[in-house]
Amino acid sequence: MPQSAGTEAAGLHSNYMLNQGYAYTTRISGKHDGQRLLSHLASLYSHSTPETWQQRLDNGEVTLNGVTATGGERVIAGQTLVWNRAAWVEPDCPRHFELLFEDEHLLAVNKPSGLPTLPAGGFLENTLLRLVQAITPCANPVHRLGRGTSGIVLFAKTPQAAAHLSANWNTPNIQKIYRALAQNVAQQDEYEIVAPIGLVPHPRLGLVWAASAQGKPSKSLARVISRTTSTTTFEVSLNSGRAHQIRIHLAFIGHPLAGDPLYGMTGQPLDNLPGLPGDGGYLLHAQYLKLNHPISGERIHLEAALPQGHSC
Repeated sequence: MPQSAGTEAAGLHSNYMLNQGYAYTTRISGKHDGQRLLSHLASLYSHSTPETWQQRLDNGEVTLNGVTATGGERVIAGQTLVWNRAAWVEPDCPRHFELLFEDEHLLAVNKPSGLPTLPAGGFLENTLLRLVQAITPCANPVHRLGRGTSGIVLFAKTPQAAAHLSANWNTPNIQKIYRALAQNVAQQDEYEIVAPIGLVPHPRLGLVWAASAQGKPSKSLARVISRTTSTTTFEVSLNSGRAHQIRIHLAFIGHPLAGDPLYGMTGQPLDNLPGLPGDGGYLLHAQYLKLNHPISGERIHLEAALPQGHSC
């Protein structure tokens, strides 16, 4: 029978971390066959300019099928491209988390806002994945929360549990309930939001997830918890699992998250971003997760306490 681990803190807070570097490995697909390597790198890793990529090539950081590349090569489908990124200092973030539940198949933690779930955007070791795997190497997240979102993240420790959870994640068998602080005063007590979500062009970001008529079907149920003179606290249940779904859906009905640096009214990204897309500053918390244990079938109810100072 699964046993709750109770309240146990894990990880340490660190200011800045110099990691060991990383080898980013990709395989050239058919649609890029014949493209110049420099152009391919600049499009594949668009966070850096062609000039920056040429400097990395000149430094010997890139190989194509094991041979140090210069940038002028034409890539061929099936080739292996490796960028050997040198060690870098990762951005500051919290490195603590609370263990909520653990047995031989599952592990659930309460992630703080500001800690990325997975490596991306300059974060490698300062991620929940690395911190959890330092303690439980076989654990892999079943889903992810945005860096600015706090709350429950569920990990599978066995292939059987991972396969079962993946198959059921976006079904009524698994209930995911969030708490969100949004702008403006809601006129209704409940909202069913079904705006499709897909990628849309953005002048700075290229493509970004947003409300889109051409997107995939999505559904959220938002219930008002409380109101102030300028904000509304919602409890939001997800019936699908699209990227940034709650942020997009609440914005779509005229209630962007308070402090959200990316989404404005109607669920579209802001043209003039006040910060980086991954920045926090908003209050969104994955508070409850209810599911049947993937092996035993026992019903599990997980709850992550609201962060200190959370006004939701």
